[in-house]
Amino acid sequence: MDIDKIYKLQNEEEQVKALYELFDEKERLIRSKSASIEFLTSVYYIEKYLQQGMKILDIGAGSGEYSRYFADKGVAVTAVELSEKNIRDFREKITENMKIELLQGNALDLSALQSESFDVVLLMGPLYHLKSKEDQQKCIREALRVLKKGGVIFFAFITHDIIFLTELMYNADYFKSNDFDHETMRLMDFPFVFHTIEEARKLTVLPELDTLHEIAVDGLAELMQKRIDAMDAESFSAYLRWHFMVCEKKEFLGASNHLLIAAKKRQ
Repeated sequence: MDIDKIYKLQNEEEQVKALYELFDEKERLIRSKSASIEFLTSVYYIEKYLQQGMKILDIGAGSGEYSRYFADKGVAVTAVELSEKNIRDFREKITENMKIELLQGNALDLSALQSESFDVVLLMGPLYHLKSKEDQQKCIREALRVLKKGGVIFFAFITHDIIFLTELMYNADYFKSNDFDHETMRLMDFPFVFHTIEEARKLTVLPELDTLHEIAVDGLAELMQKRIDAMDAESFSAYLRWHFMVCEKKEFLGASNHLLIAAKKRQ
């Protein structure tokens, strides 16, 4: 199935399932040094709030890179994923030492999970796909329902404005394409949903939450991928240290394909 056929599907859930039959999620975060920056940065921040005995919920777990990483370190992980292909890829890499409960489910309905039962909730994929504000808010409400008071939630977004430049890198004629409204310069929300920094804040600045971090999680890694992938280990390590120093600066937030917002649920 190609992108045009996916677009014609009327049901949003079926669109997501079909997209991940086409899109290879299992290698996205690990295929190169530049691709790994999103994963390494997310882990760097998540680990700030993890303590022994805590439980993680990974909603929209994809092929399980985050779930397996933390389970391999002894953390109890529950993972929820919609795509059958992602679940197949996920299961192939689970080892006996990993304490993972893997469920097929929709981020809009976590009724199988008890309220206030997780210390850390990762919402690292669903907001890439939910088009309506009502569904986005419902997804966030469900995630907050199962998060303990005092727990920390991580929201991932695909940022809007930088996408023009990353697409231009692959297509010199991108600014003549139909991927966006040429008057408003607003991207079409397909196959992914895009958020400006302010739009992401409007969804996550809530009475029950205190924002902890706003993070340009991969920064300019895709635009600079050739340079980054050519680095030796010493240079890459230094690049990561620099990236961790600047990724919360407000002037960098929009200069990243992905935005990560961390927030704490009030007691």
